[in-house]
Amino acid sequence: QVQLVESGGGLVQPGGSLRLSCARSETISQIYTLGWYRQAPGKQRELVARIQYNTETKYYLDSVKGRFTISKGNAGSLVDLQMNNLQPEDSAVYYCNVQKLQYIAGIADFWGQGTQVTVSS
Repeated sequence: QVQLVESGGGLVQPGGSLRLSCARSETISQIYTLGWYRQAPGKQRELVARIQYNTETKYYLDSVKGRFTISKGNAGSLVDLQMNNLQPEDSAVYYCNVQKLQYIAGIADFWGQGTQVTVSS
């Protein structure tokens, strides 16, 4: 089974920056998309950013456009999320997501355990 481990979360003041990374336990083949989701207490998990692996087409949640940048990672990270000008409403647990193409099962989703991002003054 594929294991994903997020890192880079922490406590920052409004306007601060964090860079999230997603390490993988093994090489993942036939990746369809790489993405980051977040879930704040009492709220639904929402898609923050996603990159289509082959075309590198990117999607961003409207509220993070211009502040967050998703990219394929390097040096052990599958996908990174650079978060700039963080605001309190960005506070949440952030999850790495990989959608993998499978010939038998179609598309499979893989998730990390999440990393806490807290933005507070």
